[in-house]
Amino acid sequence: MREFWKFKALLFELVLRDIKIKYRRSVLGVLWTVLNPLLMMTVLYLVFSRLFRFDIDNYAIYILSGQVIFNYYQSATTDAMMAILGNASLIKKVYLPKYMLVLAKILSGAVNLAASFLALTAVMALTGGRPGLTLFFAVIPFSCLIVFSFGAGLFLAAVTVRFRDILHLYSVFCTVLFYLTPVIYPFSILPDYMRKVVYYNPVTGMTDIFREIVMGGSAPDPGRTLYCVLAALLMLGIGAAVFKRRQKWFILDM
Repeated sequence: MREFWKFKALLFELVLRDIKIKYRRSVLGVLWTVLNPLLMMTVLYLVFSRLFRFDIDNYAIYILSGQVIFNYYQSATTDAMMAILGNASLIKKVYLPKYMLVLAKILSGAVNLAASFLALTAVMALTGGRPGLTLFFAVIPFSCLIVFSFGAGLFLAAVTVRFRDILHLYSVFCTVLFYLTPVIYPFSILPDYMRKVVYYNPVTGMTDIFREIVMGGSAPDPGRTLYCVLAALLMLGIGAAVFKRRQKWFILDM
């Protein structure tokens, strides 16, 4: 914590740099953080509500709430995976806590997460949803999601320096994970042999408690919340352990 406090200004600059680079030379700039999930929601809504006709009340909010969670996880961990390799020249020149490069990617993605949440509340207001004080409970699944993504990002960043194949395999993994998370479909349509796999997927748990807040207008289930907290802490522990063990080899592997 002493080292973190010493380099807190650097962390802020890294987060700011990532945000600026992402939207550099973009006409709409940071507005894309709101427009992108809305446009994706529109496409998915038109396809799945018309073709598959899932019987879900306010399907637009159902899709968008799932997108908010999954899109953050995918984008934040994908960016974090390149945090070390993408800053190789910086690491070779000066000393800095290397985990801060990963944390900067996770926190810059959190800015997009907040913007997506604002887009969701706007859709709720327009489609007859119930945006109320219970939305403040969203800090629970968001905190679990950020911690879980940080742990996954540390693990991915560490192993990618040594095994570059991870860069290509991870996009396939995220595609599989997307279909193992009920973002676009209701949990009830799953066959029995798939239900346990999907149910115990940590991203599904965070999606469930987030939907319970935004669609059910109630506090999240304590048992489901505890599962998400433990999954996030476990992922953080695994990621931190692997990152700490591998970081002394980063310069040799880059």
